[in-house]
Amino acid sequence: MRWNLYYRGSLSSCNYSCPYCPFAKTRNTRAELERDRAQLQRFQEWTQRQSAPLGILFTPWGEALGQRAYRKALVELSHQSNVERVAIQTNLSAPLKDLGAASQSLALWATYHPGEVSLERFAAQCRQLDLLGIRYSVGVVGLKGHFEDLTRLRQLLPQERYLWVNAYKRQADYYSASDIDFLKSIDPFFAYNLHRYPSLDTPCAAGHRSFAVDGQGDVRRCHFVGEVLGNIYRANWEDCLQPRLCPNQTCGCYIGYIHRPQLQWQERFGAGYLERIALALPDEKADLE
Repeated sequence: MRWNLYYRGSLSSCNYSCPYCPFAKTRNTRAELERDRAQLQRFQEWTQRQSAPLGILFTPWGEALGQRAYRKALVELSHQSNVERVAIQTNLSAPLKDLGAASQSLALWATYHPGEVSLERFAAQCRQLDLLGIRYSVGVVGLKGHFEDLTRLRQLLPQERYLWVNAYKRQADYYSASDIDFLKSIDPFFAYNLHRYPSLDTPCAAGHRSFAVDGQGDVRRCHFVGEVLGNIYRANWEDCLQPRLCPNQTCGCYIGYIHRPQLQWQERFGAGYLERIALALPDEKADLE
């Protein structure tokens, strides 16, 4: 059985200051960066000792791809025989040339942030990924002020490149019917992300086949449930993994609800569901509730 891991170390430094971002907005000190690098090295060494196939998505609080240690780790993990997939969430502002040495198991989850970088600069980075042969998805937070940028970005990207939109859910009834139609024309899966799914006491692979790991090695079922189940650096840690029901009232984030078997998300995205690279259009008759 493959384990899908969401790794998040102590890094919190980011070169962007997006007003809608829930992540920490700090500038790490040299000592803090060194601590994060040590955590990353320890995690990488742990992966080498595992016999189970692994899928790894790095979900840092900050912008990790700007750190050479992360670019090096991604390349090395991509060539590791037991790592079937390794990906990272990134704003794509970092140097990318180093990643050209990676295998096809590497993918990037890239997010465009209008106001923080020009569309032309971001699109140029996407073109470099194409030249390097690196798989990637591209997305934008679906604020109304981003609609024009979304249209332009769709025109600049290759037509086959999936462009996802994260629904803005902090304000009730934020979108009009015409807004939703527009966003579905950009992202055919947008209707799935528009919902917060009732999830209390429903089956989920999180905490069983999928789990989150922090820089100390503590295991949680996902980023949205604070309970610590175990620690990967302790003996027999895998005993903490077992089928569980969700303890939260709702689930509204892609990296959470993709593990709900009811939604059959992995069947729609195939092997690219960790990095959010779509393979097929959604079934319009699917039950989104």
